[in-house]
Amino acid sequence: MIFAWLVVGILLLLFEMHHLAFYALFGALGAFAAAIVAGVASDAIALQAGVFIVVSAVGVTAVRPYVSRAFHHHRGGRVARGVHGGLVGEEGLTLDEIGDAHSLGHIRLAGERWLATTDAGRIEAGRKVLVMDVRGTTLVVYPSDDGPPAIETDHNHGADGATDGSTQ
Repeated sequence: MIFAWLVVGILLLLFEMHHLAFYALFGALGAFAAAIVAGVASDAIALQAGVFIVVSAVGVTAVRPYVSRAFHHHRGGRVARGVHGGLVGEEGLTLDEIGDAHSLGHIRLAGERWLATTDAGRIEAGRKVLVMDVRGTTLVVYPSDDGPPAIETDHNHGADGATDGSTQ
């Protein structure tokens, strides 16, 4: 049973390394604690499961908030204030060429891939961009080294992202 707990712990650590939410981390610690119990009492499967649950639950509820806060403070992260308030003004990196509304591209922002368009001609892949507006689920970006225009503050776009009252 030690081997099974170690495998579960390692898988949870790998999952945590991908997501960095600090839930799977404490599940992994619980699995490693259960492996230690399995080394001492190999027949006490209920005790092993109990140790796994208690260590994981205590870690998530008592320790995770402090670890998460320290991690985000150290990385300079901040809490987003909704889609418009959290993404407008943020800097991302183009993943492919971005053009107008008929030639959408993608950017990497906050660890996620977003659809993007620009009103500034074409932006090649691998370039830093600044989010100027959000239209539906598409970000409007400008190259960050070109001195973009003032950030739009009118976020009353329709669900389809149209700004002129028409539908796309």
